[in-house]
Amino acid sequence: MNDNLKMLRYNYSGLGCWLTLALLVFLLGSVGLGWVFKGFLAIIFLIPLILIAGLFGVNWWVKRNLVEDKCPVCSYELTGINGVELRCPNCGEQIEVKNNHFNRTTPPGIIDIEATEINE
Repeated sequence: MNDNLKMLRYNYSGLGCWLTLALLVFLLGSVGLGWVFKGFLAIIFLIPLILIAGLFGVNWWVKRNLVEDKCPVCSYELTGINGVELRCPNCGEQIEVKNNHFNRTTPPGIIDIEATEINE
């Protein structure tokens, strides 16, 4: 007989929570505070919509700001974000991402030039 009572208790263990929720909904509806419950449900239904819109927004931002280019020093293929400084993992050169291209960053007072070899 003791085993039957334990089985009965385990089978209906979550029923108290649902009964409490149903009682709360009934009380809110009968007192006239249904707008509170409806507002709560609206918030619960809006959360997934906000998350989906956020995912699309982050995806759009990443597609717009992610840059794939080669290092100007060693031609190593890199990925970076527009407007961010980073170091090339291959040569260690400090690189800045501007206008969807990688550029070497130079400290103030230093002029960076590109030399071209002319064969005559």
